[in-house]
Amino acid sequence: MLDRPEAHGRAEAPLVLDTEPPRTLSFKDQFALWLNLGVSLIGFSTAATVLGAPGSEMSFTAAVVAILAGTVIGTAALGVAALIGAKTGAPAMANLRGLFGTRLSYLPTVLNIAQCVGWGVFELTVIAQGAQTVAGTDGYRWLFVLLAGSLTTVLTIWPLGSIAVLRKYVAVAVAVAMVYFTVQLGRQGFPDPGAGNWHGFLPATDAVIALSISFVPLAADYTRHSRTAAASFWGTFSGYTVAQVWCYVLGLIALLQSGGDTEKIFSSFTGVWAGWAFLLVLVLRETDQSFANVYSTAMSVHNLFPRVDRRLLTGGIGVLTTVLALQIKEFTASYYNFLGLIGSVFVPLFAVLAVDYFFGAGRRGWDLSERAPSRWLMLLPWALGFAVYQFIAPTAITSWWVDLWTDAQSALHFTPQEWTSASLFGFLVPALVTLALTPLTGDRQAG
Repeated sequence: MLDRPEAHGRAEAPLVLDTEPPRTLSFKDQFALWLNLGVSLIGFSTAATVLGAPGSEMSFTAAVVAILAGTVIGTAALGVAALIGAKTGAPAMANLRGLFGTRLSYLPTVLNIAQCVGWGVFELTVIAQGAQTVAGTDGYRWLFVLLAGSLTTVLTIWPLGSIAVLRKYVAVAVAVAMVYFTVQLGRQGFPDPGAGNWHGFLPATDAVIALSISFVPLAADYTRHSRTAAASFWGTFSGYTVAQVWCYVLGLIALLQSGGDTEKIFSSFTGVWAGWAFLLVLVLRETDQSFANVYSTAMSVHNLFPRVDRRLLTGGIGVLTTVLALQIKEFTASYYNFLGLIGSVFVPLFAVLAVDYFFGAGRRGWDLSERAPSRWLMLLPWALGFAVYQFIAPTAITSWWVDLWTDAQSALHFTPQEWTSASLFGFLVPALVTLALTPLTGDRQAG
């Protein structure tokens, strides 16, 4: 029997893993949470991955369609992951106990910890850069990192209270700032360097999908507190879809106005009247991104050490990310690629998770206890999906890694085409293999 949280006063997230989560989050709470998470300073600058390389840019229309398609596909997957969290009441990595068994779930858990810590450090770095832009100085980076890290850590101590604040106050301020920038930047007009060009549409769509998918291993950490399964899916899907499309399109306009220079993209925002004030709103709001990464790191660690107090975990991880952000001033291309490599892990993992939950062992209830038996066969479709993803679009972490997959392409006489989407095939292959294995695995995990 799970322990119930204190019923008096405002319910908060459990301190240990084996406590039943309070079901306090409504549709509005989750819509506001994912609306805030979908608006990101990173999202503005990564619009360049959609537009394409200088000299071969897609048309503005093609880029917007890629943003819409990639967001809907990726956010649908995010919504399903959120739905599973609401149904089981368990954090994201604890749900993998049902899919793989407790011990095997430690592998994706460690990968997710590495991903979340990396993104947490990156977010603090971006917040500091944004604060420097607003302040008009290249100095005091250490101060901005410390302030952002401290605020992030405080938010993770009271996560459900923080989500309530996001809904009541922050979401409104962010919406006002986004409307202001949309009107101001839209009035100035922008060039369309790739008019009529749709080449690179699927790679651009893949890039947008990847950003949505990056939240799949985090979704259940929050939606386990949802009042209903429907509220978790629709709150997540609608909030994140609206925000990501809006953020990407606005970033695309700002990028075109800055001549395609991502280093100058924020100058488009500060260049409008009172732009610094509205950009400050978005900089302060960025702490919910670092909050999500630090809190989900703690939830992942809980899968490894379920009885450690959550407050100790979030406090320690908050300090760690802050210290790392003070040391790491610039992220190298190899580290971006490393995060991309980890991201490619979670597209096929989600496929296996969703199929097994709705069509396999999950239909009769996963065993999420510490004694959940290992399900070695479920590693097969996950590994195949990862291989397919890398075969189509190798991640450039090192030259030998890219050579490994390009040699495989040559041996099989395969040349990636514009229609060979790594995300699509990296999802379909493991999903179909998992479905085929259902007769062998469907009843193994009834709990």
